[in-house]
Amino acid sequence: MFHQHHSHPSALSHPSRLTLADYGWDTERERSFGPSRDEGLIPGRVVRAERGLCDVVAETGPVRAMALPSSGTSERLTPCTGDWVAVRPAGPATSATVVAVLERRTAVVRATSSRTSHAQVLAANVDTVAVSVSLADPLKLGRIERMLALAWDSGATPVVVLTKADRCADTQRAAAEVAKAAPGVEVLVTSASTGEGLDVLTAVLAGTVVLLGPSGAGKSTLGNRLLGEDLLATGAVRDSDGKGRHTTAWRELVPLPHGGVLLDTPGLRGVGLHDADDGLEHTFAEITELARDCRFADCAHTTEPGCTVLAAVEDGRLTQRRLDSYHRLQRENTYAASRTDARLRAELERPMKQISRQVRALKQSPHFKV
Repeated sequence: MFHQHHSHPSALSHPSRLTLADYGWDTERERSFGPSRDEGLIPGRVVRAERGLCDVVAETGPVRAMALPSSGTSERLTPCTGDWVAVRPAGPATSATVVAVLERRTAVVRATSSRTSHAQVLAANVDTVAVSVSLADPLKLGRIERMLALAWDSGATPVVVLTKADRCADTQRAAAEVAKAAPGVEVLVTSASTGEGLDVLTAVLAGTVVLLGPSGAGKSTLGNRLLGEDLLATGAVRDSDGKGRHTTAWRELVPLPHGGVLLDTPGLRGVGLHDADDGLEHTFAEITELARDCRFADCAHTTEPGCTVLAAVEDGRLTQRRLDSYHRLQRENTYAASRTDARLRAELERPMKQISRQVRALKQSPHFKV
């Protein structure tokens, strides 16, 4: 049954000593799950999901359960790391099975790399998204903004964690630069090697925490420092291109000794936005604010007269880089939405079809010369 939360610094290597509360189960979840117990189901949290199988931590201990295939009508039916699920325990002749995914409070979702309308849920029921950025490499503000849009859109609270501070000559300047690209977000400077900033980071992280960032950002090393044990695989960064070796090949959930849960993710080669309007609004909060005073309600902030966003670029309140990044991510988000919205897709394709028709007509003209 449900137990109140208590921390077990020494229990991390011994999952059998942990309770569901150590993984984030609370009284509200227990209350809503009640009726399912009458059907012989037990609650659990997915700590790893791959190829139709889930490693689930349940009140009876760790369970390896089959995941029923999705009906194709709902993304929610496919369990992912962080999901709370209803499990039918194994019988004499049957395997344990995940029969339902409980309602997600939050979800980190990205567009798949393929040209389809599918979204990929990276993590569910996350409270804090720690966007990890290595100070050993040149800052890529556009990538940070992209990650923040993903984080804000999930419904969780984003935090930017600057790692490898011991390898940066001017951490103060770097943090100030990142802060301009992350309005309303706490920016923390840390070093897993020296321990700098780890106390502050531990105090800021709350609930289920996901580390998000590219390979080589030092996520797993940082995670191990937070856990107090080397439970997450780490690897050297290649000197040739500064990229990590994707040592984390799957997403996995581990309780933190001071309370909360850590979700380590693979280094993300690319993060596509999927229906992230709210995330972009938060990430570019100052542009959203400026846009309210534009002359036209549907102002695109490109060449329109009376555009307060362009005026802010003119007088230096807003950088051209920031506006360009906003436009780029907005275009990508609109295109991603168009893949799932037939009417919007038709609207976007119409101008291209008109241009194609004009080009064909021009080529057929007797006056056309190559």
